[in-house]
Amino acid sequence: VQLQASGGGLVQPGGSLRLSCKASGPLFSRYVFSWFRQAPGKERDFVAGVSWTGHGIYNEDSVKGRFTVSRANADSTVFLQMSSLESDDTAVYYCAATRWATTDVPRSERDYGSWGQGTQVTVSS
Repeated sequence: VQLQASGGGLVQPGGSLRLSCKASGPLFSRYVFSWFRQAPGKERDFVAGVSWTGHGIYNEDSVKGRFTVSRANADSTVFLQMSSLESDDTAVYYCAATRWATTDVPRSERDYGSWGQGTQVTVSS
């Protein structure tokens, strides 16, 4: 599956953004999709993921209930709705996909074989 991420931009603290990840290829509904992010000088971290059943999993240490991940199988698109954005959310956001045998969502980037190109999110006043 090939992935195309979009929706990043510059937003003020407290604002909202919705990222999209458009997938091309067969069997979209069989894939698990996740969002990772990489801030300057830091490692790429898991943010949120959605199982093939539609269940969302979050890195609560960083998300703190502010983000919502979802999928629209009919449009082969995955979304990350981000609200109450903080300066620490500034990063390049990547979507990733993998076929997974269970309804869980893997959190390690090593488990994902398909990656989008990344979209920059900058939170600044």
